[in-house]
Amino acid sequence: MPPIVYAPLAQTGLLRFSGADAQTFLQGQLSCDVAALQPLRATHGSYNTPKGRMLASFVLWRAGADYFMQLPHALCEPIRKRLSMYILRSKVQAADVSDKYALIGLLDAKAPGAIDLPATPMTLSETAGGWALRLDARRVEIIVPATQAAEIGELLEKEAKSTDESAWELAGIHAGIAVITPATQEEFVPQMANLDLIGGVSFSKGCYPGQEIVARTHYLGKLKQRMVLGHLETTTAPRPGDKLFSAELGEQAAGTVVNAAPADGDGFDVLAVVQTSTFSDNGLHFGSFTGPALQMRPLPYALEITELPKTKPA
Repeated sequence: MPPIVYAPLAQTGLLRFSGADAQTFLQGQLSCDVAALQPLRATHGSYNTPKGRMLASFVLWRAGADYFMQLPHALCEPIRKRLSMYILRSKVQAADVSDKYALIGLLDAKAPGAIDLPATPMTLSETAGGWALRLDARRVEIIVPATQAAEIGELLEKEAKSTDESAWELAGIHAGIAVITPATQEEFVPQMANLDLIGGVSFSKGCYPGQEIVARTHYLGKLKQRMVLGHLETTTAPRPGDKLFSAELGEQAAGTVVNAAPADGDGFDVLAVVQTSTFSDNGLHFGSFTGPALQMRPLPYALEITELPKTKPA
């Protein structure tokens, strides 16, 4: 069995939503079906502009009557402030609790010591005053009160090997999970980043910001961009928002880097939203249409390349 590898997740933060109206409020703001979320269950989702462009992607889970939203630390306070503008008289409290919790990512993990790890993706177990959240077969997060961080750290040091956060980011890229950052806010509708393929968009719930655009894109089948996984042989680190080009489109960008991390070996693995017309190995290039070629890699879920009109439910 591979050794346990862990990394503190310093770039990741948490928002907590509490109060009698928390579920109703979030149901009317987010792309995912908050009302269907059971305690100790998690879902992917997005918060969008009225034009359907993502301001944030996140993992949301329910603990008792409260909801916790995990997203990049840099977006926590801006998203909290924007959502708070719409609370009005609702009985909801939105708080940035990033400093109250320690987040640790485990890769290829068995249970270290007394920590009970859930077996099913997107479920949680309670541990050490917080939770263990299984994201997928490789990735588990430990989320504990900051006061428990030292104790958990000592436990992990005895049984696991530490690594840096880029290894965790690489595993997320291989899982095909887009993380919206400040550089890519308002760049994509959720389907462009494959959020609909991982359960992050509900097409049966009521209205939320951007819902009309998201639904129209889905039912009319007019999506011309999708997110792909690829590898770049380059010493220049790709950054979110960097552009990809193709000979077919010349100086017009054919894609945008969403996330990137150093690969196992040389170069970088990336998630990029690209024009579906350019889907081909070595057809896309980083920086210019003569730059390093994007070598396509398979995603862990089925990707629809040819978008066909969907049948809207009655």
